Amino acid sequence: MSQTLNASTLLAVPMAPLVGAVLAGIFGTVFGGNWIGRRLSHALTILGVLVAFILSVSTLIKVGDGARFNETLYTWMVVGGLKMEVGFLVDGLTAMMMCVVTFVSLMVHIYTIGYMEEDEGYNRFFAYISLFTFSMLMLVMSNNMLQLFFGWEAVGLVSYLLIGFWYKKPTAIFANMKAFLVNRVGDFGFILGIGLIVAFAGTLNYTEVFAKADELAKLSFPGTSWMLVTVVCICLFIGAMGKSAQFPLHVWLPDSMEGPTPISALIHAATMVTAGIFMVARMSPLFELSDTALNFVLVIGAITALFMGFLGIIQNDIKRVVAYSTLSQLGYMTVALGLSAYSVAVFHLMTHAFFKALLFLAAGSVIMGMHHNQDIRYMGGVRKYMPITWITALLGSLALIGTPLFSGFYSKDSILIAAGHSHLPGAAFAQLAVMAGVFVTAFYSFRMYFLVFHGKERYDQNPHAHHDDHHGHDDHHHEKPHESPWVVTAPLILLAIPSVVIGFITIQPMLFGDFLKDAITVNAAAHPAMAELAEEFHGSVQMALHGLMTAPFWLALAGVALAYYMYMVNPALPAAIAARVQPIYRLLDNKYYMDWFNEQVLARGARGLGTGLWKGGDQRLIDGLLVNGSWRLVGWVSGMVRRFQSGYIYHYALVMILGVFVLLTWFVWLQH
Repeated sequence: MSQTLNASTLLAVPMAPLVGAVLAGIFGTVFGGNWIGRRLSHALTILGVLVAFILSVSTLIKVGDGARFNETLYTWMVVGGLKMEVGFLVDGLTAMMMCVVTFVSLMVHIYTIGYMEEDEGYNRFFAYISLFTFSMLMLVMSNNMLQLFFGWEAVGLVSYLLIGFWYKKPTAIFANMKAFLVNRVGDFGFILGIGLIVAFAGTLNYTEVFAKADELAKLSFPGTSWMLVTVVCICLFIGAMGKSAQFPLHVWLPDSMEGPTPISALIHAATMVTAGIFMVARMSPLFELSDTALNFVLVIGAITALFMGFLGIIQNDIKRVVAYSTLSQLGYMTVALGLSAYSVAVFHLMTHAFFKALLFLAAGSVIMGMHHNQDIRYMGGVRKYMPITWITALLGSLALIGTPLFSGFYSKDSILIAAGHSHLPGAAFAQLAVMAGVFVTAFYSFRMYFLVFHGKERYDQNPHAHHDDHHGHDDHHHEKPHESPWVVTAPLILLAIPSVVIGFITIQPMLFGDFLKDAITVNAAAHPAMAELAEEFHGSVQMALHGLMTAPFWLALAGVALAYYMYMVNPALPAAIAARVQPIYRLLDNKYYMDWFNEQVLARGARGLGTGLWKGGDQRLIDGLLVNGSWRLVGWVSGMVRRFQSGYIYHYALVMILGVFVLLTWFVWLQH
């Protein structure tokens, strides 16, 4: 039975978090006079997100029954024939994203009550995360590229505010500026892609653009033999490379750990970094027309999936291990996009949102229990002091490495299978990268798990222990860990449930049913990965049982076993290996020298170019030669002319005689 979707109800989904953000941000801060206290601030923002979540679930149920919505709600302006509008497109893809964004955001809001309890910026933080939720909802619900771009830039702006939330901390200021600048690079490509679509399709509306896709496919980029649609798709994907942290625009994401842990979960699990994956999936009718663009997407994703995973192996900060895991998993999603397995990409996006939010929040719980120590080398044995955090972190880790029956298994295994059924030139490299990534992911995930929750207690060995942390309260580094309050553990339990079961329940409708059918376009003849995947699928249980006998399972098991041996059985081995392979260790420790290159070559080069243009172009050429030079020339000429204006008649007579002489001489010369 088909149901209808109401425009007012849909509008309430993004508006509810916005109202909460405005009330907490104005009346709960110094800006508005601190009229409302902490309790009312978090109550208002949580209520707003809760309303959005309930309405999103209701929308998802109706969409599952066949309801769809694609209407303009407000026309901002009309320029020529170009309409700039605010509108919603709600189909399976949108409804799924709405539920994921609002649920993860709700868990983060509740968790924040405990995590930020002692922070001075408590109300401001709640305002920011609610505003972040509003921005992401506007992005995923949009039916046109103007609104998409608004949401795109809004999540970038709020992430800047959140990463630099502790604005008196120099590293946080550096990190948020880095995130902002790197995203500007990607966003430049994104807006060029949108501009090309407007120039050649004459519209910003998704449906109208997709209707003209075949016409666009016949056009060449002016002045070249390149397909226009290839240039458009690569420009759009450059935007996704910035937001979804793909190599080489990934450098901002690990540094964003300088913000409070709750926003790490929000940015890296369900919101900002998934925006690029969502956008490419939404633009599938365009990407399907260009194998060149798809191959570019595939290779970039494969590089990110493997090489960012390697960096996770040597990280000692608990949040940075999870951050590099996010980079690697985003690479997996991008590989799926390049394989034209868009539904698999958004399926992994959904499962990843739950278990990655769980892992970040579990990491935050450990940090709280460890009195704000984040170095996993000085933890150990936390399991017996923090049982809820331990079991939920274990479930999240098992989901991350793709253990059969867990949610991550179904989405990750689907990507691995799809990688073997593509005819694109980069498919062989991508298949190798994602298979190797399985082992790497299992190794660094359980390295962190074993060092934190098992083994000897090493709390008193931390040489970096100090007496005052960024929260402004005393550290107690030699005290035993303690379990976090219920406002922290309840979200962990609620996130652990979908981390285990959501893949098992939803794989059939999302990948092989009609749930995403009208949201995603695939040319099955040219890109057979999804068709081949459908032939091999015989149910969730059978897939899990078969998974126990496949190479990815044994690779993951080998990664876990090696991590156990190296960090539990023979803990001297990692240091011995690092000493033997110093060049490789230095390369990984310096993150492939990408930060050095960006800071020393690109940034210094840009600064040198800017200084050269300023001093050489502005000061010397424009100011010195053109502006100052012109008045000096006029002054010199006027000074010379003034010498002939003496006021004496005999001077004027002499000049007249000389003038007549010159003229006569010239005429005589002309006659000859």
